[in-house]
Amino acid sequence: MLIAFNKPFNVLCQFTDRSQPPRRTLAGFGLPAGVYAAGRLDYDSEGLLLLTDDGGLATRLTDPRHKQPKTYWVQVEGTPRDEQLRQLREGLVLNDGPTLPAGAERLEAPPLWPRDPPVRHRKTVADAWLAITLREGRNRQVRRMTAAVGLPTLRLVRVAMGRHALGDLAPGQWRQIG
Repeated sequence: MLIAFNKPFNVLCQFTDRSQPPRRTLAGFGLPAGVYAAGRLDYDSEGLLLLTDDGGLATRLTDPRHKQPKTYWVQVEGTPRDEQLRQLREGLVLNDGPTLPAGAERLEAPPLWPRDPPVRHRKTVADAWLAITLREGRNRQVRRMTAAVGLPTLRLVRVAMGRHALGDLAPGQWRQIG
């Protein structure tokens, strides 16, 4: 079984949380029993999370050796310059080593749902949207990459993993896709 789920902002990608106070988890969304997240999506990120009951499928979807593309729509602080996009495309050296080259393109503001709480807006600082595609998945990699080129991430939404796309799922909704 394969489930596509639109993970809301500030939801943990597991079914339990031992922190105090407990954070929202996947347990509150009526997902089928026996599935688990194939990969991670940070607590403060949103969008497509795939869940499965098939360990082999989870490995094919998430293991870096398979280099499945993951596409994110990223709202950044600042106005991206060509040089910054070139750096993202060619790969960067982060504190845990060099990244693989990434897809990085300017994007018109996508038609997304409102985030709760909303992204802070500053009248004196521009923001922009990028579409970034990775073929690896290090901890907070997109946020660290955009920060490294001087474009801090304000909002991050994963819209695709491999051939699976978020589509029209609203936050908190899921559908079986396989």
